[in-house]
Amino acid sequence: MVDVRPFRAIHYTVSAGDPESLITQPYDKIDIGMQREYYARSPYNFCRLILPLEPNKYEVAAQRIQDWLSEDILEKDKAPAIFVCRQEFTLDGYNCVRTGVMAAVRLDDYDANVVFPHEITYAAPKADRLKMLHTVQKDLEPVFLMYSDANKTTIKLLAEIAKTEHLVSVADSFGVKHTVWRVTDQNKIRLLQKALEPETAVITDGHHRYESALAYRDSKLKEKGWTADAAFNFHMSLLVPVEDEGLVVLPTHRLLRKFDLTTEGLNALKKVFTVTEIEATVRGLDGFLNSHKDEHAFAMYTRGKAYGLDLKHTESVYEFVRAKSSKDTKVYDVVILHDVIFKVILKTGELSPDEDILYERWTKTAVEKVDNGEAKAAFLVNPISARTVWQIAHQHERMPEKTTDFYPKPASGLLMMDIEDKERL
Repeated sequence: MVDVRPFRAIHYTVSAGDPESLITQPYDKIDIGMQREYYARSPYNFCRLILPLEPNKYEVAAQRIQDWLSEDILEKDKAPAIFVCRQEFTLDGYNCVRTGVMAAVRLDDYDANVVFPHEITYAAPKADRLKMLHTVQKDLEPVFLMYSDANKTTIKLLAEIAKTEHLVSVADSFGVKHTVWRVTDQNKIRLLQKALEPETAVITDGHHRYESALAYRDSKLKEKGWTADAAFNFHMSLLVPVEDEGLVVLPTHRLLRKFDLTTEGLNALKKVFTVTEIEATVRGLDGFLNSHKDEHAFAMYTRGKAYGLDLKHTESVYEFVRAKSSKDTKVYDVVILHDVIFKVILKTGELSPDEDILYERWTKTAVEKVDNGEAKAAFLVNPISARTVWQIAHQHERMPEKTTDFYPKPASGLLMMDIEDKERL
């Protein structure tokens, strides 16, 4: 049972300035260069809340929220609402539209079989977001969920609402247009609640935020005086139907920073893969992957050389895969890449994010990072479908980190949700 509630959103006022100078990418997509760029855009840019440059970032964020509320930079709605959110973007020359609903969603433990994860998580990011929750007592960014709407009940309703006057419309730095509509009509809200009530949800993005919210909720439940409708029992979430044609998943390519491809390594790969030297360009790499979409295929780029890798026999990888997963999940490309190519064949050992391995969504950027020395080799993969992610999650299995990249990310800075003790939903 997905319990969805309207909430009294906190958002920027017109006094804050141009929305384009205020919104950001999610906190975990912001590097130090982006932080500085966001800071330069506006004294009220949302990066100053989700990822302050100051050393005491949690306390700084909390104080800024209070200051901006008192200065009329932020305001809190008097009436609870849900929000229809649409992203319009271009990908590979095609115009795409993705529409979902932003609402407060009750936090359920994974063993309740209501909300399902699909990727593994790490302690450090969860500790960071948990400390932020304890300090600011606000959901600063949404968890991104998908649900099934086979009858298109919600899809039709969201499309109808999107024909009305919007609350805000703004383009982000990637050229993605984000539009938000406020919905206070109780009939429409109840229709959405009724449609979502029997469904389940899968986390597409925001696993660390969700699990941090669970930990925060559990800490609050130890206190006296809480009720089931306390806001900390919920998390602001963007829900998009898995049937939505704009629910796009991009590949996440792997770049190894300390790896050198030797003749021995290439020969070891040839025992398991058909290895073909291909054109060492973005076109050559993408062309190989596009022509091998229904196979377990990878493209490898080292400075000036590129190879296509095509798995010879699926059965040959089972004995090497360490993942505690089903036979089907063991042969997903990212699992093969990590457990077979990296660990067994190339013997890379454990790979630490940033220090040993980088992640990149665009082939062009991956090639550039190898060419300029940021990495020594790039391993490129085909994307996994949203429907496949849905199936994996419902099998209670988790993929390696950075397996999926649901694109585009919801813009940060459009809405916040108050989870202070006194807030009720």
